[in-house]
Amino acid sequence: MQQVFKRPQSLKDVQTHFCPGCHHGTIHRLVADAMDLYGVQDRTIGVASVGCSVFLYGYFDIDVVEAPHGRAPAVATGVKRARPDSFVFTYQGDGDLAAIGTAEIIHAANRGEDITVVFVNNTTYGMTGGQMAPTTLVGQKTSTSPYGRDKSKDGSPIRMAELMAQLGGVAYSARVAVDSPKHVLEAKKVIREAFGYQAQGKGFSFVEVLSACPTNWGMNPLKANARIGEEMIPYFPLGVFKKEEA
Repeated sequence: MQQVFKRPQSLKDVQTHFCPGCHHGTIHRLVADAMDLYGVQDRTIGVASVGCSVFLYGYFDIDVVEAPHGRAPAVATGVKRARPDSFVFTYQGDGDLAAIGTAEIIHAANRGEDITVVFVNNTTYGMTGGQMAPTTLVGQKTSTSPYGRDKSKDGSPIRMAELMAQLGGVAYSARVAVDSPKHVLEAKKVIREAFGYQAQGKGFSFVEVLSACPTNWGMNPLKANARIGEEMIPYFPLGVFKKEEA
């Protein structure tokens, strides 16, 4: 009998601890698949920041550095410059990367650091209690916006993939989702492509992944998954926003 589906070599054989309906496990698999494709597991160093992304070390069979809140791109910059032959990526959430880490991600990207950033956007602070994040949609209720995000007071959600695409040092910037089999396959292709940019020394690559957080959204997994297509994708369109060919 032919085996057609198996755990990527770069993932540990462990049981997930994430909440039911959380997409971190799916995204982990796609990232590990890309590492296996390029054969870089033995020289990969992941950088995790604060939030649900902090558990990178528990699932990936690679070396992982823990960074202070929002500072993963700065830490990854140091790692890559000290060990240029290593394959370095950060794995960050929206409360981390797009809030306290805004300066770090923008400047690492603008410098064109040869790293890959995987940005998980679930429009909320996941681990710390479901507070409003820079990506929280207008009208969305959170623990710190109980009446819904008010555009007149809180501004509009930040579209990070488009923002990254405007910076001169960025070689690749895209947004994907993992709410359907079709979107998972597209995400797999894009993450592979982003990792390929680093594997070929082409410069900074960035992939935003739209993800569900049923626990903090106050929804069951099915409704949370449906929300990605119904509410998130219309505001955060999927696609590749920058792709340097040189």
